[in-house]
Amino acid sequence: MTAATAPRAGDPAFGLLYHEALEAIAERGRFGVRLGLGRTRALLRELGNPQAGLRGALVAGTNGKGSVLALAGAALRAAGYRVGETPKPHLVSYRERLVIDGRPIDPASFARLIGEVVPFADRLTARHGPATEFELLTAAIFRWFAAESVDVALVEVGLGGRLDATHAWDGGVAAITNVDLDHTDQLGPTVEAIAREKAAIIERGDLAVTGAGGPALPVIRRRASRVAAPLRVVSAAPLIGWDRDAIEVALPGLGRTRVSLRGRHQAANVAVADAVLDALDEAGIAHVGAAARRTGYSTVRWPGRLELIEVEGREVLLDGAHNPAGAGALAAALDDVRPFLAGGRDDDPPPLTLIVASMSDKDVDGVVAALAASSHVRSARVVCTAVDDPRALPAADLAARWRAAGMLPAQLVTAEADPMAALDRALARAPGPVVVAGSLYLVGLARGHLVDDPDLRDPEPLG
Repeated sequence: MTAATAPRAGDPAFGLLYHEALEAIAERGRFGVRLGLGRTRALLRELGNPQAGLRGALVAGTNGKGSVLALAGAALRAAGYRVGETPKPHLVSYRERLVIDGRPIDPASFARLIGEVVPFADRLTARHGPATEFELLTAAIFRWFAAESVDVALVEVGLGGRLDATHAWDGGVAAITNVDLDHTDQLGPTVEAIAREKAAIIERGDLAVTGAGGPALPVIRRRASRVAAPLRVVSAAPLIGWDRDAIEVALPGLGRTRVSLRGRHQAANVAVADAVLDALDEAGIAHVGAAARRTGYSTVRWPGRLELIEVEGREVLLDGAHNPAGAGALAAALDDVRPFLAGGRDDDPPPLTLIVASMSDKDVDGVVAALAASSHVRSARVVCTAVDDPRALPAADLAARWRAAGMLPAQLVTAEADPMAALDRALARAPGPVVVAGSLYLVGLARGHLVDDPDLRDPEPLG
């Protein structure tokens, strides 16, 4: 993106207000993560409880939440509904967290919205304490969805479920994609403990859906039974096959169905999404027929999640894979998709170049082991880097962890502190496709560098 193509802060349509709004919400980040519903509920009351008139699905889970939102949202739009979605985290622009009909909120509307909500939050500080960034954002989202009269809201839980700000809303359908170990410092050290936090989003009167299994499933069943919420448990849709750009699965009532997301793990996510649509129908919220579901699933897009882009003839695959479960899904997808990429059908295909970063509080060793389950990763050139964040694991430390794991020859692992330098060098010199993974922050940097999306051009600040 260039200064000539991006809107400028001096433009009357945007002005400095957009950057002031970003600063106002980012400034709340200093309050950190403080789980609890009191502040959010108080803020929503001050705003007139805009969430009260919204119906839809609240989606929790360790992995797959965003995919389920993307799949269900695409099908709902194909059926003619006005759909509000809350994907997170954002990759390029903060505005990606507020989406209606597949497009992020525009800069002027974002600035106006945050400007409306902040004074209400400030008014409550003395009694309830300062609202966090996510609490403020959650209240703003519900206010925007209500003002824009969305037909269906698809809301992704931020952290856990029981005490997450989004749980101040009940849309009638509650979904839990799966449960695995992540955020154990806040949610508990076991799958069962984490499942209890996530299952709490199921409220009396809801229809509930889950794709979880193992020790999490009995916990979710008990919660649904306790509040007398009908629970539908789904398994991954049978996988028929895949190609460069999609998988094909068999779905009840649809038969053979193309899903334009890469990775066999999406067979589980589309099963949950399809069950969510069934629940929305049963709840009288939205009816999505077979034709609209097929259209939505075949046209769905989910940026930065096994997203394949081409840059001057070079194939680049972007995927977060920030925890062991996500890394395992990426590893399987690489083995499945590699034959369809450049040189993939050669007897000796050119090796991948894997650019990775990680937060220091993640299960780094678990991610390394999961990625190395792919034969193509074990022969890859691994470049370790770091994003500009206090939580980021330094590139040299990440490289040391990769070498210590012993999953591939130590000489194939290098460190480059500057992520953009690592990416540019790989694009210029890599013998085969490039994979960017391990952190959605890194994926966001790479995508912003490589893809000029008009919807994500933020105003440029003066000076």
